[in-house]
Formats: sequence, structure tokens, C-alpha cells
Amino acid sequence: MINSLSGWKHPALLLCSIGISNIGNFIYLVAINIIVYQLTGSAAAVAGLWVIGPLTNIITKVWTGSFIDYRSKRKVMMVTYIIRAAFIAMIPLATNMVVLYGILVILSMANAFFTPSSMTYVTILIPREKRKRFNSMRSFASSGAFIIGPSVGGSMILLTSIETTLWLNALFFIIPAILLVFLPEKENIDKAAIPRLTVSQVIHDFTVVRAFMSKHTYVSAIYFGFIIIMIFSFAMDAQEVVFTQQVVGLSEFDYSLLISITGIGSVTGAVLLSIFSNKLSLRYMIIVGLVMMTIGYVIYAFSWSFSSIVIGFVILGFFNVFLNAGIMTFYQNNVPVEVMGRVTSIYQLMQSAIQVIFILAIGIVADVVSLRLTIVTLSLVMLLAAFVFTFAVLKPNKRHFYQEEEESNAIAK
Repeated sequence: MINSLSGWKHPALLLCSIGISNIGNFIYLVAINIIVYQLTGSAAAVAGLWVIGPLTNIITKVWTGSFIDYRSKRKVMMVTYIIRAAFIAMIPLATNMVVLYGILVILSMANAFFTPSSMTYVTILIPREKRKRFNSMRSFASSGAFIIGPSVGGSMILLTSIETTLWLNALFFIIPAILLVFLPEKENIDKAAIPRLTVSQVIHDFTVVRAFMSKHTYVSAIYFGFIIIMIFSFAMDAQEVVFTQQVVGLSEFDYSLLISITGIGSVTGAVLLSIFSNKLSLRYMIIVGLVMMTIGYVIYAFSWSFSSIVIGFVILGFFNVFLNAGIMTFYQNNVPVEVMGRVTSIYQLMQSAIQVIFILAIGIVADVVSLRLTIVTLSLVMLLAAFVFTFAVLKPNKRHFYQEEEESNAIAK
């Protein structure tokens, strides 16, 4: 028993670090939307916040993987936390929108480094047989942050001020950085062997990623298929406020209540997944999560009332955690840590580029035809894609890609 608890000491610290920073992310999201609106009075300026992340990713993801793979992932995570804390604390000092957007770009760049490095560090720290359980608990932490973060952020703004809230928000990134100090350094980094970050090095690393994708076509196809399907959900989410209020006729209070109920559905799904993850196969976590989440979007697309949207959102919120935990475990089990930073960065580069194009296209289409028809079409195409994806996951000769025991991993052979 003592050995078992000791074995979960480091994963627990890592979960706490990620969980606290997730709460900080949602507090920041609430505060930054308010401060941008206060400075500009423009809904378009607030909407621009949705574009900064993907556009920054397109610029930075070209070379972030080349930086991350040759350096300590734990230290990269620590530095990104400290950068986020410092620049969030600077936001109240911004005198105009140019300075503010400059700060937001730096924050997005820090996040662009954090995601691939954290994905790789989790893979290094957590043994293969424990990853599914860890990712399930991480989904619980993320879902909990979805509810706690906005509540804490709103309360802090009411009790203090938007400026004080942002200064306190910085602590939600300093504390995770401190927690990482107590985690082990699992990599033997030879500083003398670290290549310079040059254009030729970045081009070479692109060829390494392309070689990986060519050699491991099934893993690449599954993960890229997941990205494409999730872009459909992202496009629908971007039109969510307009759809629920203008098409269905919900009030702002109804919409706020809807988001809270969705969060409760996510937390409920994450709790059950954390308890029963060891009894669920990785393949069924992925396909049940995907198909049921997509059905939730279809119900939402055809909804004409608050109650029907609630049903759709609870279903998609509940099963989304199954899909995310499953696909993350699949990815960690099948992508070598030596190239994971570069592979993850390139995938996210492609995802961001497609997202920007797709969201702009959907916005234009929604103006030409009805938004209802646009959302219904997106949901049905997403459902069809989910069934095709399910067929690919359930292929009998691909079973070994979903095994959780180390000896079953045949991808590198």
C-alpha cells in the first residue's frame, strides 16, 4: 500500500500543477474578456481574442517542437508558467489595445510551448500502464476547472477589481511552477549536444516529423482524423452564443445556466471515468466518447428549446472527457518521446491553420444560408465522420495500437 501511494506521489503533484493552472486559465479568460470590452466597448475586439491563439500557433508551432525536443520538458513547463504569471500581472498596466494585444500574443506563445512539453513530460513521467488512469484524472481536473475557474474569477472581480483579480490570477501559475520543482528530472540533457535553433535545423526537424508520419500512417491518420472532427465542434462552439440566442431564442441567463449545466455533465463524466477507467478498454473509451459526443451536437443542432439543448449539452459534456482521455492515452502510447514535441507542434500547427480557415468559412456560409442549416449540416457531417472513425479504430488488425501493456506496443517495430 505504501509503495502504491509512493508511486502516485509524482503524478499527484503533476495533476495539482496542471489543475491549478487550468483554474488560472479560466479566471484569465473571464477577466480578459471583461477588460478588453471595458477598454474598447467593441464586441469585435472581444471576438478577436478567439483568433489570437490560432494565429500565434501558426507562427510559433513551426519551430516550438525543434526547441522543446532537445531541452528539459519540465523546465520548459516551469518557464512558461512564470512567463504567463508575469505577463498576466502586466495586463492591468497596458495603456492601449496595441500593448494589450502584444501581451496576449506573448501569453499565447507561452501556451504554444507548454502544450507539447506537458504532453511529452506526462509521457516520460507516467508509466504506460498508468497513463489511461492519469489522463482520466486529468480530465476530471480540467472539467472541475471549467466550473471553478469562472466562478472564482467572477467572485474575485465582484469582491475586488478586475486589476486585482489579474494580479491574483498570476499566483495560479506561480504555484504550479513551484510544484514542478519537486518533480524529478527524467531526461539526461547534454547541453553541448543541443543544436542551434536555425532555419536548417527546423527544416531538418520537419523531415523527421514527415518520416514519422509516413512510417506510422495508422497513428497519424487516427490522430489527424480526431483533429478534423474536433474542428467541426470548435466551429459550432464559435457560433454557440449566436445560435442559442438568435436562432433558439434563449436569454443571456439561459445561456449562462446552460454552460454551468454542461460543466456539471463534464465533471460527472470525469468522476465516473476516473473511478472506472481501468475497467474500460482504450478503444471503447475513444469510440463511445466520440459517437455520443457527436450525438449530443446533433441534438443541439436540431433543438428548439432550452430543455432539448440541455440534453444535447449534457451528453456532449459527459462523453467529451472519455474521448479526450482516450485519444491522449493512444497518442502518448504510440508516439516516441524523442520526437513527441516536434510531432505535437506540427499537428497543432495544422490544426490552427485549418481552424482559422474553417471558422472564417463557416461565418461566411452562415451569412449566405441560415445559421440553423449551417449548424445542422456541420453536426451531421461530424456524425458521419465519427462512424468512419469508429470503423478505423475497431479494425481487428489494429488492436495492438490500443494495448496498454508495454510489451504489446508494436508501433516502433
